[in-house]
Amino acid sequence: MEIHVSSLFPEILAMIFNYLDVKGKGRVAQVCTAWRDASYHKSVWRGVEAKLHLRRANPSLFPSLQTRGIKKVQILSLRRSLSYVIQGMPNIESLNLSGCYNLTDNGLGHAFVQDIPSLRMLNLSLCKQITDSSLGRIAQYLKKLELLDLGGCSNITNTGLLLIAWGLHNLKSLNLRSCRHVSDVGIGHLAGMTRSAAEGCLSLEHLTLQDCQKLSDLSLKHISKGLNKLKVLNLSFCGGISDAGMIHLSHMTHLWTLNLRSCDNISDTGIMHLSMGALRLYGLDVSFCDKVGDQSLAYIAQGLYQLKSLSLCSCHISDDGINRMVRQMHELKTLNIGQCVRITDKGLELIADHLTQLTGIDLYGCTKITKRGLERITQLPCLKVLNLGLWQMTEVKGLGDASEILPCYTS
Repeated sequence: MEIHVSSLFPEILAMIFNYLDVKGKGRVAQVCTAWRDASYHKSVWRGVEAKLHLRRANPSLFPSLQTRGIKKVQILSLRRSLSYVIQGMPNIESLNLSGCYNLTDNGLGHAFVQDIPSLRMLNLSLCKQITDSSLGRIAQYLKKLELLDLGGCSNITNTGLLLIAWGLHNLKSLNLRSCRHVSDVGIGHLAGMTRSAAEGCLSLEHLTLQDCQKLSDLSLKHISKGLNKLKVLNLSFCGGISDAGMIHLSHMTHLWTLNLRSCDNISDTGIMHLSMGALRLYGLDVSFCDKVGDQSLAYIAQGLYQLKSLSLCSCHISDDGINRMVRQMHELKTLNIGQCVRITDKGLELIADHLTQLTGIDLYGCTKITKRGLERITQLPCLKVLNLGLWQMTEVKGLGDASEILPCYTS
C-alpha cells in the first residue's frame, strides 16, 4: 500500500519542514493549504529571525509573524516608524536595527513609550544618530534587556552609560566599540563605582570596548572591582591602557577571553602580570602588540598554559620563544602567528612535535618557512585549517605533502 505525502499528519509535515532553511519554509507554505497550515506550526519557525524591509504598510505582515511564533526581527531598511514594529509585535524578544542610519532619538522615543518586558536583545550598532537621549528611553522601558549593541554609536557619552547603569541591571552583553566619548568615568558607572547614582551592570559577562581611545588603566581597575562576572573582555585598539592595567585584570577569576590586539603599550611586562595572577584564560589575543616578544611566551607557558586559543600575529617572537612555550601548552587548539617573520622551519618542527591538539594555525606572512616546515605541520593529527594568506588549506588531516596545498585567493 502506497502512502502519498499528502496523507501525512500535519505534525509529521511540521517535523520535516523544520529541517528546511528560511527560504524553503516560505516556499512549502505556497504549495497547498495543508502544507501552509503545517508550515505555520510554531515549531517550524523556532529561533528564526525575520529580516524585513519596512517600506510600505502591510497589514498582514505582523499577524503572520505572530502566527508562526517569530519573535526575532532584523530591520534591513527603515522607511516607516519604528513604533510600527513595536506595536505589531508586542512580544518581540530580539530587535536588530544595525545600520539603520536614519533612525533618530525621536523615532526611537516614539517607539519605546511603555515597558516591553519580552525584549532581551537590541542591536543599534552603526545607528549613528542615536545619542544618550535614546539610552534614557531604553533604560526606562527595556529593563529586562540582556544584550545591547551600541558599536559605532559615536555620540554616546558617559551620561549614556550612567543611564544604562541605572536601569539595565540584567544586562549580560554590552558592545561599546568606537564610542569615542566614553572614558574611565563611564566605565566606573557600569562597574557600580557611583552607587549613589546608579547600581551598575554587575551581571555583565561580555564587554566590548574596542577602539575606546579615552580609556586608561583606571577603567581596568573599575572593571576588576565591580564586574567580577565578566567572561569576555575586548580591549583591542585601546591605546591608553598599559602593562600596569594588567595587574588589575590578573585578579579576574571568571575571565575566559581577553583581546588586547593593537594595544601599543602592552609589553612582556604586562603578559608577566597576567600570568602571575589568578586568571584561567582560554583565549588571548596580543596580535600587533609590537612590544610583546619571546619572554612573553615563557610567561604564558608558566601561568597561562591552559589557553586553547593564542594569537600573536606580528609580534616579535622567534623560534626561541616557541621553544620556551610549546612543552607546557597541551590544551592549545588555535595558534595564530601570521607575520611573525622570525619564525623558521625549526619553530614549525617544535609546534608539530608538541602542540598535537592544534586544529588551526595561521602562518600568513611567515616568510622564512619552507616546504619542509609545512610538511611537518600538515602531519599534526587534529589539524583542519592552515592559513598561508593567499594560499589556504582546509581539512588537511591526512595530507602528507605540502605540495598538495591548493590556492585560495582571499580578500
